[in-house]
Amino acid sequence: MSKIGTLSLTTRIMIGMVLGVTVGFIFQAILAGQDDYLIPLGLFSLPIKAFFVDGIFHVGGQIFIASLKMLVVPLVFVSLVCGTCSLSDPKKLGRLGGKSIGLYLITTAIAITVAMTLALLFNPGEGIGLPSQASYDAKEAPTLARVIIDMFPTNPFEAMAKGNMLQVIVFALLFGIAMALSGSAGKRVAAVFEDLNTVILKLVTLLMNIAPYGVFFLMAKLFTTIELNLIVSLAKYFGVVVLALLFHAFVNYTLLLKLLTGLNPATFLAKMKHTCLFAFSTSSSSATMPITLETATKKLGASNSVASFTIPLGATINMDGTAIMQGVATVFIAQVFAVDLTVSDYLMVILTATLASVGTAGVPGVGLIMLAMVLNQVGLPVEGIAIIIGVDRLLDMTRTAVNVTGDCMVTCAVAKSEGELDETIFNDPNAAKDLEDYHKSID
Repeated sequence: MSKIGTLSLTTRIMIGMVLGVTVGFIFQAILAGQDDYLIPLGLFSLPIKAFFVDGIFHVGGQIFIASLKMLVVPLVFVSLVCGTCSLSDPKKLGRLGGKSIGLYLITTAIAITVAMTLALLFNPGEGIGLPSQASYDAKEAPTLARVIIDMFPTNPFEAMAKGNMLQVIVFALLFGIAMALSGSAGKRVAAVFEDLNTVILKLVTLLMNIAPYGVFFLMAKLFTTIELNLIVSLAKYFGVVVLALLFHAFVNYTLLLKLLTGLNPATFLAKMKHTCLFAFSTSSSSATMPITLETATKKLGASNSVASFTIPLGATINMDGTAIMQGVATVFIAQVFAVDLTVSDYLMVILTATLASVGTAGVPGVGLIMLAMVLNQVGLPVEGIAIIIGVDRLLDMTRTAVNVTGDCMVTCAVAKSEGELDETIFNDPNAAKDLEDYHKSID
């Protein structure tokens, strides 16, 4: 076996990421603002941008993302049905929901508070010149009442086809409860779902084999096309957002984990490395969900009955990373436009962003929609979003990693409170050190 084959999956993904970033920077230097650059190959010329960036890198990256998203609906539905039908106490579902939603909202409120505090401390909006024609067309966000109504599917198969995760979660919960109350018939169906769950988890393992290549393609395209001059001009804003994200992940989450569970935060963070790499490269909590769920159960020791509920819910409504961006962006835009916000305005931002994290769950472009809502609430021009939108793609990668860390932290806290956390697994540094190790153990 080659040396590369003996490396852990996490190491191979890291290698793919570094190589992708390197190739991206090299191609960006070669293109240097040109539409394309032709590499002479005898009778033919190979266009770098058309063939590599818009061709191989784009196609390879999108296939990787699509393969991960392909797993989301079946994995969430099957695992949630398995978890729900195994609940012996009907009241447990209500407790899980209350604890999970409550913790997700609390961490979101903490996140945006920290973000605004750091933004007010560092003043990232000072000295920023406005673009001559800044414009942003903000889509209208649904009302909270509309979201609650839309949580209940009229056609569950349509909800699955469209990837409407709130509707899929509700249907899976109801279906699982019905199975639990159906006696021997429910037990027979439950056995089928348990087998389906094993097969889907095996499919996760198979797709992980292409992960290093998919990460390489994604990074190579991103760093070929990203506008580095925007990052330089908005360096202070960019730096404050990253600082707030790191503070929330390494300080807020670890303190909450220690206070709520007594578990070792260092162990928790070490076991999140693999999942965070995936989240960073995909920029999607939903696409990372199969990995997050595996991490919560096989590395952190949360029972499937808890993790199969809290992880899909977190991927849908946990917006800590997005809330941090909103907090810094609100202060930044206020400073750019020389608008003084009062204490009541800042409190309104915290409240609006926290509630909007649920109210806009599952809406495409949710981060910018939520930011538009917050800006409108405190009378700031929505056009200010155009100033930061150019660097948002790179920041989105980091805040997705923070979001999945929050999903797992809340899962550990809820599982611990329910007596559903295996601390032997949590404290074992070699517990399912890579996803394929776990699946090999059950072959």
